[in-house]
Amino acid sequence: AAFISIQAFPALLDLPQDLEVIAVSCGSRHTAVITRGGELYTWGWGKYGQLGHGNNISSDQARRVEHLVAKGLRAEEVVCGPWTTYVRVLE
Repeated sequence: AAFISIQAFPALLDLPQDLEVIAVSCGSRHTAVITRGGELYTWGWGKYGQLGHGNNISSDQARRVEHLVAKGLRAEEVVCGPWTTYVRVLE
C-alpha cells in the first residue's frame, strides 16, 4: 500500500498557479477546497470514498473531482466531516 502522509499541522500544497481558492474545509484526515471557477479539489485519506473520486484511494496530491465537471455542476460550498464530504452545487 502507498504511504499517505497524514499531518496534524499546516503544510504547503502545490496547486496549479491559475487556481484561486475561495473555500476550504478539513475533515479528520482529508481536505477539500473550492476554486473561484467552482471546481472541487480533495486530498488526504479516502478509505470511505470521502474524496469523491469514485474509489476509496487516499492521495497526498490535490485532485479535481471530475464527476462534478462531467455533470456540469459548480461547487458552491463544502463541509468535511470526520469521514464524509458534503458539497452544495449549482447546475
